Amino acid sequence: MKASLEDISQVKKKLSVEIDAKEVNKKLNSAYGKIRKTTKIPGFRPGKVPRKILESYFGSQVEADVASELVNESFPPAVEETNAFPLGQPQLEKGPVKLDENFVYSATMEVRPQFEVKDYLGLDAEKEMVSIGEDEVSKRLEQIREGNGKLESLEEPRPVQEGDFVVINYQGFENDQPLEGVKNENFFLNVGRKDIHAKFDEALIGLNKDDKKDIVVDFEEDYANVNLKGKTVRFEVSVVDLKERILPELNDEFVKNLGADFEDLNGLKEQIEKSIVTQEENRVEQDLKRRLLQKISEGTEFEVPKVLVDAEVAFSIKSLQANFERSGSSFEKAGISPEMLKQQFTPSSESRVKERLILGQIARQDEITLSDDEFTEGLEKLAQGMGQDVETIRKYYEARGEVDILQEQMLEEKTLDYLVENAKIKEVEAGALTPDKSDETEVQ
Repeated sequence: MKASLEDISQVKKKLSVEIDAKEVNKKLNSAYGKIRKTTKIPGFRPGKVPRKILESYFGSQVEADVASELVNESFPPAVEETNAFPLGQPQLEKGPVKLDENFVYSATMEVRPQFEVKDYLGLDAEKEMVSIGEDEVSKRLEQIREGNGKLESLEEPRPVQEGDFVVINYQGFENDQPLEGVKNENFFLNVGRKDIHAKFDEALIGLNKDDKKDIVVDFEEDYANVNLKGKTVRFEVSVVDLKERILPELNDEFVKNLGADFEDLNGLKEQIEKSIVTQEENRVEQDLKRRLLQKISEGTEFEVPKVLVDAEVAFSIKSLQANFERSGSSFEKAGISPEMLKQQFTPSSESRVKERLILGQIARQDEITLSDDEFTEGLEKLAQGMGQDVETIRKYYEARGEVDILQEQMLEEKTLDYLVENAKIKEVEAGALTPDKSDETEVQ
């Protein structure tokens, strides 16, 4: 076997393999020998069918089978010999399988880029100080109240106001033609949340129960719903019901009814404050890591393998789809196409893949590894956060074949901690830094 590697780009390679005719002949003879033993053809005794006759009946299939067998046997050692370890499935081009002739094939594939990360230690970075105000605690308390509130139809009729919950029927039209997928009955809408469009919500204000109204909305070209984007839509709307949220009084009795280990309102406030502080500390720390990594990424240039970006995009789309399904919705109901999501998610996915490759390279350059004890400790933290025992979490990842992925994630986090430890950090006032949203996955 002869193997050679051709560079197409920094991450794209072409592996060419040539297998000696003697090995080809051996495979062909073996294949036809097996067929001869089991094939019955009129006019010939079992096991005595001439090779030429077998070739006329089974030649194409035998050649295809032998080609696959030769590739499967030779590809791993060829990869090992040329150090060209593929990412994803290679694109194969096979030559013909002929007696007394060498068999030649090629595999075009993407590989991990070879690069060096420079100037990643001692970087200047800013970190926000954690500061919690009374208004944040009050806001969280109000959220708890709203979560325990009840929606009730209005006893006394009045017009719709912002913040109300309305039940409506609607049908969308374009040029007086009904739009497919733009129809709903008993649709629950929180006025002011802009679930359909801000102008739609504005037009509802002032309506009464049983009122009907035509609402015209000019949807933007980048609107998420493909059934509505760039269109001028006339909605025929009728108000079925008007509801308001009745909130419980915020007192000691309310706190006790929450079922948590709080004796009074002050105890709940203290716990909320501790929770917010912890969340803010984590947010600030993660934001610092993102900023450091982004700075390193901007100063490190290499080609990012498309196969890894595509996999990241597919993962993001799958995760978003699962969120929709959990809420009883779907891409189809929301008018969202996978093609639109792929276009939207590709830039951020490429950035994440690039940053992970950089972290992996830094770990290799500085010989950062994850010990068994560190992995176990990481599992313990994960289990604690999920309210499970360690063995349950371990078996979960083992069953899904994702232990390696989890270990890689932990190593990335350890590498990020290493970058923070070696950075020159300056603390700034809370809110002084612009929030980093580069890692968010949401539909625009």
